[in-house]
Amino acid sequence: MATKAVLEGGPDDLPERIVPISDPGQDLKIPHRGGYEHFKNTSRHQDSPEGRLAVYEWWERTEIAE
Repeated sequence: MATKAVLEGGPDDLPERIVPISDPGQDLKIPHRGGYEHFKNTSRHQDSPEGRLAVYEWWERTEIAE
């Protein structure tokens, strides 16, 4: 069973707010609209339909280099 996290902040049109994570505690880089949305782990947790999950908070967007 994959570990999952809740994404907080960032663009309103992100397709998913609960995402799988492969390395708990490490920053997440989510591809979105020609760039990446970056999320940092917080010390907070949130109850969700999938159980108690770590909260990752948006902190920046970077563009994909061409």
